[in-house]
Amino acid sequence: MFEEELEPEFEIFSALLFNSLKAITFMFFISFAMINKPADSGKVDLKAEMLVTVNWPDLNPDDVDTYVEDPAGNIVWYNQMEAGLMNLDRDDRGLYKNTILVNGKEVVDPLNQEIVSIRGLVDGEYVVNVVHYIANGTAPLPVKVKVEKLNPTVKVIFYDTLMLKGTGDEQTAVRFTIKGQDVTNVTSTPRKSLVELTRSEGGK
Repeated sequence: MFEEELEPEFEIFSALLFNSLKAITFMFFISFAMINKPADSGKVDLKAEMLVTVNWPDLNPDDVDTYVEDPAGNIVWYNQMEAGLMNLDRDDRGLYKNTILVNGKEVVDPLNQEIVSIRGLVDGEYVVNVVHYIANGTAPLPVKVKVEKLNPTVKVIFYDTLMLKGTGDEQTAVRFTIKGQDVTNVTSTPRKSLVELTRSEGGK
């Protein structure tokens, strides 16, 4: 008789406990689902088919400019940083504006580098030139030029060091032809002035 009187109370307690556990489990599931996936810190998703990289000695004050022409006649340069499917990612001007303030102190970025990214490939000839825009000395300036095809795997199609000889010196680093996914006719001759082309089109 005593056990029969307690049984209904035990069943009610069990039901309340079970429902509470279900509610807690459901709330935990909802909270977990609402947590955003953290962003991949420092991850850069580069959308490009080719890269042209131009370097000259660290901390050198000279200003070197990169010009790239695509088969359609578009030219990317410091005054036209986006043309066709090409982008000049940064116009590096040597030591000019190459400092930042960190805790009240000036920190110099020693790297001299310009990069042109080509986001899509068009059949035909590409021309890559470098120009010694401002020279601060008389000694020839070594400038390294590298052209990479990124897809389906990274392949260096050109890498060389050119010696720029002073203000205004323009040299054709490389000319190459794209046909489909193939790169052919990699050469540095004949020379082609891209500066003259930009001036004839109303550029600086």
